[in-house]
Amino acid sequence: MPQESGVAPTGRSLSQGCVLCHQGAKMVLFVTGRCHRTCWYCPLSRERKGLDVVFANDRKVSSPPDIIEEAENMSALGTGVTGGEPLLVLDRVVEYASLLKEHFGPDHHIHLYTGLAPDEPMLECLRGLVDEIRLHPPHESWPRILDTDFARSAILARRMGFAIGIEVPSLPGLENLAAALPLLDFLNINELEWGETCAAAMRERGFEPEDGLHNAVLGARQWAEELSADQKVHFCSSIFKDSVQLRERLKRIAANTARPFDEVTDDGTVVYGVLEPAGTLEGFLESLDEDDYVICEGRVEMAWWVLADNAARVPGRKYVVERYPNRGMVVEVTPL
Repeated sequence: MPQESGVAPTGRSLSQGCVLCHQGAKMVLFVTGRCHRTCWYCPLSRERKGLDVVFANDRKVSSPPDIIEEAENMSALGTGVTGGEPLLVLDRVVEYASLLKEHFGPDHHIHLYTGLAPDEPMLECLRGLVDEIRLHPPHESWPRILDTDFARSAILARRMGFAIGIEVPSLPGLENLAAALPLLDFLNINELEWGETCAAAMRERGFEPEDGLHNAVLGARQWAEELSADQKVHFCSSIFKDSVQLRERLKRIAANTARPFDEVTDDGTVVYGVLEPAGTLEGFLESLDEDDYVICEGRVEMAWWVLADNAARVPGRKYVVERYPNRGMVVEVTPL
């Protein structure tokens, strides 16, 4: 069974980027959906794939201050820069990484994913800003990895002081990457995931989901087994990303942004009650403390248990909302 990232046995060490991801302390900075490659297994959503858009976690960025605000909301200790292909917008990467380092200090750890093999001028632009580089060589290059520009880039990056690794999805042929391990600080394998935009390509190749509950592809763990025995190699499962990495990040955001009446769940989501009043509330709001509710676009949001206890005496539509913190994605709506 592959060793999952985030659980390091004796003698095995995680990259600093992975350590912070495990703690939920890394902001995900998606700098563009543009990419020079058309990987059939790319899981990017339609709202991002091929589009020149920027997101900090799940928040669409309209200006650089949005990035700092999102990082502060989660007390981020670092940032993972991803895409698309981030190095297609190198100036943007430099701008945002400089902004983060200047605001949070040089210890704010930044790692970068790239499907390019950065040369010396590119690496020089990133030096002092990006701490860790994760190369993504295309699947077809794995059997000849030492003869590729990715191997040459890894050697150069290491010499220039970057932590350097390869990060790829678990696909057949992973064992070919063993030849590159002496050049690397780490090799991360992400469990191959079924996605909306790559589902047709998965079916064409005979792949299928592992079960009806998760996005993992059947067989993906087994393809990683041989390579995962090496101490530099870390396997990150689909379940780990959903149940640990995301949950810990949401909990950090909730700790900073939850309102006094929001209930924060063990998963880092927030739960509150919503009243869409029909008619007057006849003194109901006056009976509540100032911190017990807010009025948003004509709706009254309050502690769900307060709304439940008073459901019979207040007219209107009443329901309980569970969502990601800081007005994030709605998970569930339950009528009262």
